[in-house]
Amino acid sequence: MLHSAAKNQGTNSESTCDMKIEVVGEGVVSVAPDRTLITLGAVKEGKDVKAIQSENSAIITGVIEALTGLGIPREQIQTVTYDIEPQYDYDSGRQVFRGYKVTHLLQIHLNGVEGAGAVIDAAVESGANSITNISFASSHSAIAEQQALTAAVRHAGEKATTIADALGVALSAIPCDVKELSQGAEPVHFKAAMAMDSASTPIAPGQLTFKASVRVWYLFA
Repeated sequence: MLHSAAKNQGTNSESTCDMKIEVVGEGVVSVAPDRTLITLGAVKEGKDVKAIQSENSAIITGVIEALTGLGIPREQIQTVTYDIEPQYDYDSGRQVFRGYKVTHLLQIHLNGVEGAGAVIDAAVESGANSITNISFASSHSAIAEQQALTAAVRHAGEKATTIADALGVALSAIPCDVKELSQGAEPVHFKAAMAMDSASTPIAPGQLTFKASVRVWYLFA
């Protein structure tokens, strides 16, 4: 978008961008994830809350033992959800108590992405019946974000140069204003993952995509 600010009589004519070219630059960087986050556990329903609490507790204990048996450090396994909820049915407009639902979920942090399928298989074999999330991350995310931002600034400069050349005007070497637009990484979830060859449950991490956008103003003459 091109802007030309007219200097009207009786108004303040001082401006850092009286004659300017405004552009938006975008940058994209993809990296392979090297960390995995899995949330899973046990969900049970019944009328005897103590009984289903005990069932869930036994399942979670078995899951933790199975995961530590895979070599996952205990400090990388933590409880993130523990809920006891009364459940109701509705009969002719009346609320009828059905029982309780007990939810106990663990969050497992993995260094790497290769063991996600084995973790799921071990947990399910130990009685886990709920897998609520599998996502991937990168230990190099900060570097990727900076690279995407650098690419966005360069892209903006290239666009501004193209516009200036088309207009036959001289572009300032340094922009008069720059604004970073909110972006971020695209999370990779289990539902979106594609299968890969494995003896265990197939989980594919894919790529993490980091995006950056900037709005830049250049003076021209």
